[in-house]
Amino acid sequence: MFGRLRAWKRRHSLLVDTLALTPLMLLGLLSALVASAVPEVYGRFSTVVLLLLSAMLVLPLIWRRKYPVATFAIVALVCFVQWLVEISTLPVNVAVLVGMYGVAARRPLKWAIAAAVVTEIGIFLWLLRTTDDVLDQWPGPTVFVVAVWVTGIYVNMRQRYVESLLERAERAERERDQQARIAAAAERTRIARELHDVVAHNVSVMVVQADGAGYAIDSDPEQARRAVQAVSSTGRQALAEMRRLVGVLRDDHTSSEEYAPQPGLEQLADLIEQVRASGLPVDFTMSGPRHEVPEGEQLVIYRIIQEALTNTLKHGGPGVRASVQVEYGAHDVTLTVSDDGRGASAARADDGHGLIGMRERVGMYGGTVQAAPRPGGGFRVTARLPIGQMA
Repeated sequence: MFGRLRAWKRRHSLLVDTLALTPLMLLGLLSALVASAVPEVYGRFSTVVLLLLSAMLVLPLIWRRKYPVATFAIVALVCFVQWLVEISTLPVNVAVLVGMYGVAARRPLKWAIAAAVVTEIGIFLWLLRTTDDVLDQWPGPTVFVVAVWVTGIYVNMRQRYVESLLERAERAERERDQQARIAAAAERTRIARELHDVVAHNVSVMVVQADGAGYAIDSDPEQARRAVQAVSSTGRQALAEMRRLVGVLRDDHTSSEEYAPQPGLEQLADLIEQVRASGLPVDFTMSGPRHEVPEGEQLVIYRIIQEALTNTLKHGGPGVRASVQVEYGAHDVTLTVSDDGRGASAARADDGHGLIGMRERVGMYGGTVQAAPRPGGGFRVTARLPIGQMA
């Protein structure tokens, strides 16, 4: 309810300011009527003149929020003209304090000081005409003026503070949304990289197996049958991994398979056997003192080996052999995947996403990766990965 009321006040601010001045308008009307009945003070001024003076003092205050300096200047000028024509002060002259408060509450300090000085000059001129002891009488109204002025300054500071809080909240919200977009983009990149590795490797294996089945279907049906079974098994594995990766984008929990563990060092033997089954001989060795490797870095090692062997399957040529070496160091793991295939002469059909993915994965953990043809033929991928050290 209060929120709707504030919104209504913002939409009808002029009406609200006018209604707020109603008591002052009534005071001006009554003071003009009463003053006209005091001939010894206002004798030579008619009720119409006093009503016009009261209106000129009150009506500009309707725009005190939007134009506080101009409003105060008009009210102060009317008061000065009132002093010049020797019209005694009216209760409605309090309008000059309202105008001064508006300047102090809505404009910088220099304008507030200027408004206070003008008000004090007005008080001095009024006392100069109404009393012989100006200095003794001046402190009383000055204290009242200072109180109104300080209140306006406080409201101004409070408003600036609230505005700064709102600005900070809006900036924090924008930064939060930006961080969310960055995180979403990073997650999409990670999923795209994972999908590339899964699809590239498994489809390459399936293509090799399918080609083998095609060649052996007439001469060796049993071998062709095993090749087709390998294609089926590899396809199911690829689908399972793809469902797991795509599952992180979904809100519902339709399958526990979506949350299967990421592949790591324990699955390297299965990966090697799968590649061997596709017809690529692979020598696999692990050396050095074994120590615990974080799951994220295990996934990096697995994907680099998977990508390197996939490239060997695709580009190594006939009769190629591969070697995978994983060496544990005191604070790092070094892995080398090499083959004796075509090397630099191989036509690289892909667009380089695999090697880019390797560098991105290793770079996340402060490691290095080198991929280049071997002297004398073949290709080698070497990666060094610090253990437990984020970049």
